[in-house]
Amino acid sequence: MENRGPWAILRGLLLSLLLLLPPPPLPPTPHTHLPLVLGHILSNQVHKPAGSAEDPSAVRLSSSPGQEPLLVLTFDVTKLTKVSSSFELQTWDPEGVIFYGDANVEDDWFMLGLRAGRPEIQMHNPWAQLTVGAGPPLNDGRWHQVDLKIKGDSLLLDVDGEEVLRLSQISGSLHNKSQHIMRLAIGGLLFPLSILRLPLVPALDGCLRRSTWLDPQAQISASAHRSGRSCDTDLQPGTFFPPGTRAEFSLQDLPQPCAEPWAFSVVLELKPTRDSGHLLALGTPENPSWLSLRLRDQKVMLSSGLEPGLDLPLAWGLPLQLTLNLSSAVLSQGLEKKVLSLSPLGLEPMLNLWAQPQGRLFLGALPGEDSLASFCLAGLWAQGQKLDMDRALNRSYDLWSHSCPSSPGNGTDTSY
Repeated sequence: MENRGPWAILRGLLLSLLLLLPPPPLPPTPHTHLPLVLGHILSNQVHKPAGSAEDPSAVRLSSSPGQEPLLVLTFDVTKLTKVSSSFELQTWDPEGVIFYGDANVEDDWFMLGLRAGRPEIQMHNPWAQLTVGAGPPLNDGRWHQVDLKIKGDSLLLDVDGEEVLRLSQISGSLHNKSQHIMRLAIGGLLFPLSILRLPLVPALDGCLRRSTWLDPQAQISASAHRSGRSCDTDLQPGTFFPPGTRAEFSLQDLPQPCAEPWAFSVVLELKPTRDSGHLLALGTPENPSWLSLRLRDQKVMLSSGLEPGLDLPLAWGLPLQLTLNLSSAVLSQGLEKKVLSLSPLGLEPMLNLWAQPQGRLFLGALPGEDSLASFCLAGLWAQGQKLDMDRALNRSYDLWSHSCPSSPGNGTDTSY
């Protein structure tokens, strides 16, 4: 990292610190979801009642497919008097943005995120350009204390009470900064993903709580870009599909079928649920259910077009496998197996799904379907390769990409 003068390097330091600045209590604003979001993120610490499934002080960041932040704050740099901040983070997600900030979106910005579960700082300004990863993995589902502070001329990042990163000779007088207004985005970015020094998947499926911030008098404004959602205190790894949500993968982006003999397989680890509705389908956006799996009465139903279907009683805890070949679709779980014969008339449409760009693997509700079913997948594999929901072609905003609630009822309440 370059050292080009104390006041210049301060800009990079101050930008990093401002990423954790809080606002003071705010009066009502025209933003529809602002009171809810501020209530979760920016209020004083509120401890959860004993036995509660949710911590009212914790807010979910983002598992949405885009990079839109949860909240954007602006600050007056000249009013800063404190230079330390802290928060607790809980996630199973290995990659995403925690905070982003800038004084100039083109050449003066900062990002704090996770990559491979470890904290990563990216900074770019006229005096310093760097990408630094440090510390232990934080995506183990536990709450981790993260502290960012100034000590002398150094920036210190502490995780769970231990120093994991120290960037020296990067501080200077605040009064020498030419740009007095800076922005902070929680859980997202304010510029195109391509501008990052090292691109990553911006959405972070995680929870933030117990935040203490810098000087609240430095805040100028706050605006909510998304509605805030509370967090289950006992999350499990997986992917949760609340009612009406779905994800879709292009078949051309998945591992391809075996050629000789032609075969394609999907394996799902499904957690217990009592709901009914679509689980998986192969098709196109215009005809999404050439072949489909549905949950109904503790069974999984397999059907293909107008062909008579079949059902298989579910045995929770065992992987569910769907295997296709040129004459049949085989549904199996443990020692149980059911075979659905495919007519020759259905062979060409099936092969065409992989030959055309519109071929899709759908999970959850089908396009245009208003489904009330919800379920959780502990894992999903295509041709033996585990699929990452962050790599889906499209997915619903409310889908939890890397976590599941401790019980289905904790995740289906859309009022949060």
